[in-house]
Amino acid sequence: MKRFRAFLRKYYEVISYLFWGGMTTLVSWGTYSIFVTIIKSVATANVLSWICAVLFAFVTNKLWVFRSKKWSPSVVLPEFWKFIASRLATGVLEILGVPFLVKIGLNQQILGIDGMLAKVVVSIAIVILNYVASKLLVFKKK
Repeated sequence: MKRFRAFLRKYYEVISYLFWGGMTTLVSWGTYSIFVTIIKSVATANVLSWICAVLFAFVTNKLWVFRSKKWSPSVVLPEFWKFIASRLATGVLEILGVPFLVKIGLNQQILGIDGMLAKVVVSIAIVILNYVASKLLVFKKK
């Protein structure tokens, strides 16, 4: 049990990021599924699901991954804007990547949802890029 606790302490940030990244991905996929069913547009559903996921990710990354507990405007506003800017950069990859992969033939359904395989492939790349940006740019320790 001591080894397990030591492992968790040592790798808390990565484990926490993977957990909350997974939850963010579920928010993205879930809202994508809802939006694509209602709107019938892969591109529009993808943009809306991205917005939902980014807002969820900011809060979870701030509180539980990088443990940035201060909510004063002088702290949270720069974090928020850096987070949004980094997510916009990776968001461009997602927003363009999913429809592109669908267009070139990765339009397989998962659970009856059009384009979901493309969404999964792009999501894996996004999780990795977002961790690096959050760690090095947004929530860096002083």
